[in-house]
Amino acid sequence: MDFRERSVQEWAAAVQDREVSAREMVEASLAAIEAQEELNAFVATDPERSLAEADEIDARLASGDEVGPLAGIPFGVKDLEDAAGYVTTQGSFLHADDPPAEADSILVERLRAQGCVVMGKTNTPEFGWTGDTYNPVFGATGNPWNPKRSPGGSSGGTAAALMAGLVPLCTGSDGGGSIRIPAAACGFSGFKASLGRVPVEGTYRLWPLSVHGPMALRVADIAFVQDLVMGQSPRDLDSLPRPHQSWRQALDEDWRPQKAVWCPAPDGNPSDAEVVAVCEAAVAQLEAAGVAVEVREEGLFKDPIWEYVLLSANAVSGELGELTDEQLEKITPGLRYYFGLSTNPQVADFNRALDIFYEMSETLNGVMAEADLLLTPTVAGHFPECGGQGLVNGELVDNWIRHTYPYNLTRLPAGSVRAGFAADGMPVGLQLVGHQLGDVRVLQAMAYCEELFAPPRWPTAA
Repeated sequence: MDFRERSVQEWAAAVQDREVSAREMVEASLAAIEAQEELNAFVATDPERSLAEADEIDARLASGDEVGPLAGIPFGVKDLEDAAGYVTTQGSFLHADDPPAEADSILVERLRAQGCVVMGKTNTPEFGWTGDTYNPVFGATGNPWNPKRSPGGSSGGTAAALMAGLVPLCTGSDGGGSIRIPAAACGFSGFKASLGRVPVEGTYRLWPLSVHGPMALRVADIAFVQDLVMGQSPRDLDSLPRPHQSWRQALDEDWRPQKAVWCPAPDGNPSDAEVVAVCEAAVAQLEAAGVAVEVREEGLFKDPIWEYVLLSANAVSGELGELTDEQLEKITPGLRYYFGLSTNPQVADFNRALDIFYEMSETLNGVMAEADLLLTPTVAGHFPECGGQGLVNGELVDNWIRHTYPYNLTRLPAGSVRAGFAADGMPVGLQLVGHQLGDVRVLQAMAYCEELFAPPRWPTAA
């Protein structure tokens, strides 16, 4: 049983039709997790709990009960959000000894209600702070295409689990690229919906840009599951009402993008030449298929890294509170820098940052006024070795992820699709950015690109 060979929808139908039982699905997932333990995608499992949940679903199916359209689908939960019975470590020694969560996060709760079975927690950087996946509690997660390379972050454990075929579905979150970056690193499609589509709660309310949602290998599965988990909640004041239109059904409409703007370096800093070349080849395929492409070689805005760091520091401060010197020594060094920035926040700095975000939003609206999409490389360079820096034109660069967080700051829906592969065999992602609340068009365009560029492909080592 290879979860990569069928869609989530097909696996769910197989359970409903009694072709395969929920227990068999969970047993296959447990076997795959154990067989690829060295990948370190999952950092906590509870086989007895998962099998008991599967048995309950099988019993309900046998009784003719309504079990939900995702009955029997095993899924992983990113270790930044709660799943009842599991410790939410957030990759930090500060929470490693916490008691197990007593309740699910909103996203996990809604997935369980549709019949999914929790397989455990997937790895993440400490507090999800970076675009790589390593932490002082569990160490680094490897990329299924090359275990020495990063799977991206912060949903890197999730992305590795999906591409390695450990589960067909996982949760992810994206506060600065944390769904799109690992999807690009592992060679499949990842989608950041508009802020508020899936409600968030708890410490995530401190980070006003974080979008939660499903991660799966195919756009159609992402849309299918999004339909089941969207809708407002009183636990999140920014949450949006459930859309009237089915996002999955929208993918069956006869629509394709008519015009796109291609910008290889939106912040004016050069992207890696090979990454750009792979993306340009994919853009050329779109153009050959009839999509009008406008090329914008010049930058669209100044890299808002400082303003992004300012917001991140504020979120870190709210999460960590007052720490002793001993506690500070236990957290990832990069986080200590954020914590230092957060000790004396200035209201004027936040106001200036907000002004910049509004200016960026207006700029992007003007650039995309007559286009369906903005296209960029998902990341600026080659993915690093675990714990390292990205490579941009032969130089190691800290901020190799700089193409993703501008669309969190401006709250635009955005996705990443596999554009192709670099010479070293690692995937390269193309980012698609849509108009404000234009989630459906982004998903439709992603599905179109998936069909146009290449069929699914899996790493031979996985």
